[in-house]
Order: sequence, then C-alpha cells, then structure tokens
Amino acid sequence: MLRLSRGVVAALLVAIAAAPSTRADDTLDRVRTRGTLRWGGDLQGGEPYVFQDPNDSSRLVGFEVEIAAALARRLAVRAEFVQNDWNTLIPSLERGDFDVAMNGIEVTDARRGRVAFTRPYYAFSETLVARRDETTVARLNDLRRRRVGTLGGSLAFDLLRATPDIDIVVYEGVEEPYIDLERGRVDAVVLDNIIADRYGVPRPALRAVGTVGTGTYAIALRPDDTDLLHAVDAALADLIASGELRAILTRWSLWTEEQVALQATQPTSPARTATALLTLPQVALFLRATANTVVISALAMALAVCGGLVLSTARRYGAAPLRATAAAYVELFRGTPVLLQLYVLYYGLAPVLTLNAFTAAVVGLGMNYAAYEAELYRAGLQAVPVGQTEAALSLGMSRGLTLRRIVLPQALRVALPGIANDFIALLKDSSLVSVITVVELTKQMTITAVDVRSWLAPGILCALLYLVLSFPLSRVARRLEQRLVSVPA
Repeated sequence: MLRLSRGVVAALLVAIAAAPSTRADDTLDRVRTRGTLRWGGDLQGGEPYVFQDPNDSSRLVGFEVEIAAALARRLAVRAEFVQNDWNTLIPSLERGDFDVAMNGIEVTDARRGRVAFTRPYYAFSETLVARRDETTVARLNDLRRRRVGTLGGSLAFDLLRATPDIDIVVYEGVEEPYIDLERGRVDAVVLDNIIADRYGVPRPALRAVGTVGTGTYAIALRPDDTDLLHAVDAALADLIASGELRAILTRWSLWTEEQVALQATQPTSPARTATALLTLPQVALFLRATANTVVISALAMALAVCGGLVLSTARRYGAAPLRATAAAYVELFRGTPVLLQLYVLYYGLAPVLTLNAFTAAVVGLGMNYAAYEAELYRAGLQAVPVGQTEAALSLGMSRGLTLRRIVLPQALRVALPGIANDFIALLKDSSLVSVITVVELTKQMTITAVDVRSWLAPGILCALLYLVLSFPLSRVARRLEQRLVSVPA
C-alpha cells in the first residue's frame, strides 16, 4: 500500500486549495501570453451575428466578429473564434473551452447565477411574428392553448413560459421556426428583433405583430476571471466611447436609438446561487418526456421491423429492379446520418410533404432503422439451409408459402437478438428528434439544466431513466442470444 508522509499530504492540500485562485489570477496573463482571445459562438446562429463570408468560406463575418476583433486589439492580442453549440455556450465556458462567450447571449437571471457579464453591447426587443392571414393574434395572451416557437434557453422562452397555457415549441436554429410558422406547424414565433427582421418578417406569408419584451446582449465570462472581466469590460467601454461600436452596428443596419443607453450601463455582477435541486414538477416533465421517448421508439421500431422485412425479402427474392431498389435504399439510409435524414424529412420536404414533428420523428427513425433490420433479416434468411426450401417446393408448396411457413420463422429466430439490440440503440438515437422540436428525454434534460443552473442533477436523472428503459431490453437480448446460440458442453 502506498503511504504518503504528512508533509506530502499537506503540500498537496495547499496546492489544491491554491489552484483556483492561481487560475483566476493568471487568466488575463495567459491570454496575453498566448496572443489570442478565444471567444465562443455558434455559426448556426447565422447572419448578422457570426457566419461564413459568402465570397470566402474561410473567413468569418458578422457584427460580433467585428466586436471581438476590436476588443482583442485593445488587449493587444487577436481574436480567435471557437465553434460551439449555442445551447451549451455557458457550460462550455465554465469548462474552460474558451475565454469569453459572445453570441447573442441575453442577460437573464438564470445566466447571472452562473457567469459574470460585461456591460451590454446591444439592446434588443422580442418580436412576435404571426401569419398574415391570422388576425386574432395581437399579444402573448392571444396565444393561449396555441403552439409558439422560440429558442430554448432564450429570454423569449422565459417570456412564453411566464404566460399561462402556451404550448412552447423549442428549436435549435433561427430559420426553422419561421418555416414551421409558414407551414402551419406553429401559430406564432417569438424571437429577438435581429432574428425576426432577417429570417421572419421578409417572408411574404408572415408579419411582425409587435414587441413583447426587451433585453440586452453582453459578453459572458467565468466569475472567477476578474482580471480578464475588468480588462474586457474596459475595452468594451472604450469601444462604446470612441464611437466604434456605433459604427459597427450601423454598418450592419443594427443601430437604433435604444443603443444610446448602453453608454451609461455598467457591468452586471453575478448573482451566485447554490445549485438547485429538481422539483416535483420538473421530475414530472422528465416522466412525460420519457413517455414520449418510449412511444416514439416503439412506433419507429415497429415501422423498422416491418420495413426491414419487406426490404430483405425484396432484395433476396424480388425481380432485378426490385432487388436493386432495395439495395439502394439500404445503402442510402445506412450511409447517411439519421440527423441529416430527419432534417430533410421535416424541413427539406416541407413544401411538398408537411408532417407534424411527432409523425416525422417516427417515420424518420423507422425508415433509418428499417435499413439495419433488413440486413439482420438477410443474415437470417441466409442462415436457413437452401435444402429446406428445395424440399418444401418439391412437396408442392408455393414459394410464398415456403417463405412464410418454413424460411421466415427460422430467419426471424436468428434475427431476434439483433432486433432487441437495435431497439436499445433506437431508444438512445431518439434523442436526435429534438432537432425537429420533439421534447423527448434528452431535450427535457437540456431545458431543465438551464432552469436549475446545473447539468449534474438533470443529467443523472436522464441517465437513470435511459438505464431503466434499456436495461430490461439488454437482458432480453442476452437471454435470446443464450437460447439461440448452442454452446457445446
């Protein structure tokens, strides 16, 4: 057994205790030594925040790109962009993946409990957008018992949640809500005016109803990085005082009279709170999301089992064109990501095939897994000795009857363990349907994590629920394997 002297243990404890303060004190020095200010954002947010230059894909443009570059110059370094999903910008900042987060991050009470903010650099309003033929929507209260789209974790999400009886539909991107609004999948959209003016209002079928709230964007930093916070805030104050911020916003057609008040606004000090525990209503939401996961997975698997059976029999016994079509289907759906398939099915085909989110989730997962089930069935069909088919045909049985009574029962018996394992995989892959607005188990975890200002408790509960769902299936698969595979004594 390894024994440590009291002196060594004491030294280790001192080092551990001193580590956080050393890290915080050295943050600004590390930035200057490295020569870069690493800022996190999400390219999916698009114009005008940060996006690829249409004329040069290797170059990033946007008003926040210019703000980051101007701040970095004042710190005598250069700006370095770090791509990160918008919904996880704050957790990634806390992990230390970058120095600051700046991507339309709204100052909210939930975020102030976790990070420190600089003074704001933009004042925005929340714009309610509806269809032009919808004349009954004038304010948020008119949307009770209706579906309203927004971004998860946004100020608009908080405003909608504070209005009773609104069915909130959460999106990952800024254009998708307005696509669904045009197609009638939602009744209205509430997002920042910058987003609405570029992605919603220009659509002929949509109109801006009015403003339902206001807020500000600010740069987020870790609360312990006080030196860097003061340096970035001082650089931002100089950016405002010199008129350069106004010039940047004007260049991007974003300057409004509301921005004048930014010059007098001071940094927002963090309101640190302890990590909240999950409440009973939040646990109830998890159970509801679990039910959605189970129903979607079960229906999708049923579709996959039936579709895989059709594909495998067509590929083995069908005519040449049918075999080629089945083979192409299997290769296409196995060779492309299910996430891409869901996007194409729900958004890409929307002009010709308008499916609701639940149906698209079931169909998308079912079509994808049908390709995998087809391969399991094909292996099962090949495992049945050809002599049994020949014997059945010689006895006068038709090929269809032989397939139904002799071949398929044995093939299914061989394929069953693989089907059970695929169902477990499908349960976990169902988390991908959140991109088409379905609130399943993983999506509920991300929503709750914002509310309780921690990913630990929601993550643990989410993992436990997935384990409760998948463990019995894994035991069934194991027993099937043991029964179907003979082990010599």
